[in-house]
Amino acid sequence: MRSSYLNALGVWLGLLEGLAAMAGLRGLSWSSGAGAPLLALVGLAGRPGPQALALTLLPGLALQVGLATLRQWRLDPQRALLPGAHPGYSVTRVDVPAAHGPVPALHIVPSQGATAAVCVAHGSGCDKTFYAWRLVEELTGRGLAALLIDLDGHGESPRPQSFPEIIESVAGPARWLRDQYTRVGLLGMSLGGAVTARAVADGAPCDALALWAVPPRLRMSMAEYRRAQIIEALRLARPRLLHLFRDGSPYYVARAWHTSGIRARIGTWDLFDALDAPGSLRRIAARAERPPLLLIYAGRDGVLPAGAAEEMRAVTAGWGEFHLVRGASHVSVAIELETLRRTGAWLALWLA
Repeated sequence: MRSSYLNALGVWLGLLEGLAAMAGLRGLSWSSGAGAPLLALVGLAGRPGPQALALTLLPGLALQVGLATLRQWRLDPQRALLPGAHPGYSVTRVDVPAAHGPVPALHIVPSQGATAAVCVAHGSGCDKTFYAWRLVEELTGRGLAALLIDLDGHGESPRPQSFPEIIESVAGPARWLRDQYTRVGLLGMSLGGAVTARAVADGAPCDALALWAVPPRLRMSMAEYRRAQIIEALRLARPRLLHLFRDGSPYYVARAWHTSGIRARIGTWDLFDALDAPGSLRRIAARAERPPLLLIYAGRDGVLPAGAAEEMRAVTAGWGEFHLVRGASHVSVAIELETLRRTGAWLALWLA
């Protein structure tokens, strides 16, 4: 009986290792696939029964992840955002001047240089490096420079989250980019998108505006918030997000989730009310000269209230380009390949 289970475990390890190697998921591979066929064949030769195969599936998955983590213990995707030279681009840590004090940022420039740049504002509770390596790869690969910033109250920012001061977290960097580049794009996720829209409405320079999953308003009880967290965590278990393991081991992909949290003088729900994303977009839309707008929302958003995406779509009717990433959740929309590729192509088009 024991040998049957060991043979079944060998089948699963061989199969999983072969699939990881074929898909290029280095972070989930412990042998680059070299021994996978032999391991699976040896296991099959022992003729494990259906019961043994069923009972060893989950242990096999756990063992695969554990072995891959040990084998790829140095495969950290966040290394791509460390200051210095990288294949295709360089990263410089900068403190961008703004009205209320410097904004911590990473200035990322393609090796061939760039005439256009994109300021990227993260979501609530995140920071400038939060799962940003793929976005950086997408932008620099299209010849665009990127400026990853920390909003007030987040990351390395020395200031707490407050209103209206937080608007300068985006407005200051936008002006700084305007001094260095011919064209400037602004990209904001959720809270970062609401701050970005308000900054543009208040006059921040912008030649292309892209917003991801920005709520028109957001207010939840503690129970609703906890429920949303659970829903969002469960919806991250999607095959389409396995691409993250091309760049990192399970340990480092999970570790990239860790941030410094939020330091605030104003609560996040009240901040969304004060920023008034729909009102900001209406003000921009009323201008004779307005930047092109891209809106991307998640089809299975567990955070935004029902109808939020359609409300924002209606606010920008006749102006904005709207897309729904059907399988995405609020958290995953920023790391979905569909989101990254569509946004990168759109920004390259309007900032070229």
